[in-house]
Amino acid sequence: MAQWSKGEIERAFHHMLAVVDNCGVAVDWNPYVDLFTEDAEYHDDVFPPRIGREAIRKWLTGIFATYPQNHMRHFPCPWYIIDEDRGWLVCEFLNRMVDPGDGRIYEAKNYTLYKYAGNNMWSFEEDQYNPAALATMLKDWMKVKDGSNNGSTIFD
Repeated sequence: MAQWSKGEIERAFHHMLAVVDNCGVAVDWNPYVDLFTEDAEYHDDVFPPRIGREAIRKWLTGIFATYPQNHMRHFPCPWYIIDEDRGWLVCEFLNRMVDPGDGRIYEAKNYTLYKYAGNNMWSFEEDQYNPAALATMLKDWMKVKDGSNNGSTIFD
């Protein structure tokens, strides 16, 4: 028997999406991190796991404070699936950059697994993406934004 209803998980996810939209615009990821339990885990393809909300906060706010990630401000979610029995949600995010001036969309796909913990809180996030594709997208964006192809990213 499911601990939470599909409706509760879905409402919590839509709440998170609204928080993410605001965080991206404000370039302040603290409200997003506040949606994680104190003992939450955050796993990423490139970086070591982060255990605990404050470890997640330190890492995530640091990543999005650096260039060019501080210009990654939009995260459309084209689809998601809820596993009500496990309390899991899997989705696709598009990590989208602000327009560098050429009108093109610069984005890279990210697949995320969340584990719901109740009360609009999440206990686990795991991001799966292609680091090389993300680095290429960031470099292409920087070339337009800065007129240079010499920049490096945290994903190189």
